[in-house]
Amino acid sequence: MKKRLLSVAAAAFFGAMLNAQQIKFEEYDLPNGLHVILHQDNSAPVVTTGVMYHVGAKDEVVGRTGFAHFFEHLLFEGTPNIKRGEWFKIVSSNGGQNNANTTNDRTYYYETFPSNNEQLGLWMEAERMRHGIINQIGVDTQREVVKEEKRLRMDNQPYGNLFTNVQKNLFTKHPYNWSTIGSMEDLNSAKLEEFQAFYKKYYVPNNATLVVAGDIKPEETKKWIETYYGSIPKGTIYPKNFPKDEPITKEKEVTAYDPNIQLPAYVFAYRTPGNKEKDAYILDMLSSYLSSGKSSVLYKKLVDQEKKALQVSAFNQGLEDYGIFAFFAIPMGTTTKQTLQTDIDAEIKKLQTTLISDEDYQKLQNQFENQFVNANSSIQGIAASLATNHVLMGDTNLINKEIDIYKSITKQDLQNAAKKYLNSNQRIILNYLPEKK
Repeated sequence: MKKRLLSVAAAAFFGAMLNAQQIKFEEYDLPNGLHVILHQDNSAPVVTTGVMYHVGAKDEVVGRTGFAHFFEHLLFEGTPNIKRGEWFKIVSSNGGQNNANTTNDRTYYYETFPSNNEQLGLWMEAERMRHGIINQIGVDTQREVVKEEKRLRMDNQPYGNLFTNVQKNLFTKHPYNWSTIGSMEDLNSAKLEEFQAFYKKYYVPNNATLVVAGDIKPEETKKWIETYYGSIPKGTIYPKNFPKDEPITKEKEVTAYDPNIQLPAYVFAYRTPGNKEKDAYILDMLSSYLSSGKSSVLYKKLVDQEKKALQVSAFNQGLEDYGIFAFFAIPMGTTTKQTLQTDIDAEIKKLQTTLISDEDYQKLQNQFENQFVNANSSIQGIAASLATNHVLMGDTNLINKEIDIYKSITKQDLQNAAKKYLNSNQRIILNYLPEKK
């Protein structure tokens, strides 16, 4: 009875939190196509100004990969009104922080300032959009920065190129085929005019979403937005007609080598639907059921109880056009790949033939409610969520509705998704092995 009372209390608490967390916002378009989202929260004197451009690694072409991520660095070089090397100094000297990040699908820049410097954040992002300086010294400097980043994060990191090899083999036609950081050879051989053309093509207001969140006065903010962004010329938006991959109907096994590892890793990867599909949410839940936390199915069995794996996980990588659902395992001791494969396949089979327990289902629901509450617990998090939901999901209000999608997922939905997407003839197997010296 006590346990039941606790679960009722927890449900009531989460319900209250979810109701309290309704994120209010307004959105509109400027005549030049810039989409604007405003969220007012005067509880703390901070404002985040973010701009998300609908350009990522998938918008590049073969032979010129890495451009989208390169611009994440290049566009801090300066503008006619912000001297080279001054961007970060201006932000920090005014009590702010800033950053940028790139994925296969979009590039996002943001500043968070004390609210008395809101106007500064808006001006700086308008400067980046209107006339970022793309010159040879900036390209040469940032090329070296990106090379060092690639060495640190991927080439010299154990298992650093594992996911790149998954992408390369899971996608053969679609440009998810390469990593976000791209190829150094491509960046080395690119001409200055190509970088300038990329900026002109994608860094235009009608390919961007501006979000301003925090301690704002909306009418004042709108005036500043009109002043700084209203006269930036509209660009040409090109259709994103990317080639589609044929469905995988036969298991494919590939091998890659890594000089930085001593233990092999095995990946079983499946191509799944893109982020907008409900099945992507269902696969999210499936990956959590299988490997989120020490009480999850795969960890408990292969790591904790049977000591067959040093590490095991299932993850669902959501992308705009497709998704990637993959199992990753590093064997313990003399455990073979076949043993791990057999055990993972056995768990998939259970999901396909037997509904998960009520207790496990409730635990999943609690996990996702908790994640939902935590994701939007900061102004920076809210700003990023609003921009992402508009740019990649086509519905800004998912920031309030997404939890309802997870709540609507049934045990039968989980079983159906396992049956539909996680069959052995629909996957690639990557043997990621130590490189023989």
